[in-house]
Amino acid sequence: MSTEQVLKLTALSSCAGCASKLSRQALTEVLRQVPLLKDRNVLVGAATGDDAGVYRLDRDRALVQTTDFFTPIVDDPHWYGQISATNALSDVYAMGGRPLTALNIVGMPADIVPLETVNQIVRGGAEKIREAKCVLIGGHTIKIPEPIFGYAVTGMVSPR
Repeated sequence: MSTEQVLKLTALSSCAGCASKLSRQALTEVLRQVPLLKDRNVLVGAATGDDAGVYRLDRDRALVQTTDFFTPIVDDPHWYGQISATNALSDVYAMGGRPLTALNIVGMPADIVPLETVNQIVRGGAEKIREAKCVLIGGHTIKIPEPIFGYAVTGMVSPR
């Protein structure tokens, strides 16, 4: 890609944000046949349709876990990373939790998106993760035809 050409990340997205989610009806159909282990420590699980789950560790502590990623909703790679991180962190905050750790989720069409652009996305996200006093402990990358970026975040909350 020449310096005159500017990659528009949003042009690589077939849909964006919450519009890219399966409908509640479709998700219910998919999950209906998935056997779930019953556990009294699951305080918020798949049945509630929340963006995060909550699992009680003991009387005073519970884990909040979420996975949140989406296709580009802005063209600026740094902002895309920041928005993705903020969105994932907000799932933990919505449960009253405090984020502890995060894992990158990166899927990129490696033949289209330059590594410098991927670096800007990841750096933008890492800034927000660090701002939340959350520790980025790793992640996973794959080559796919449409870009996705986000995080799996684990936090702590009182079970009460």
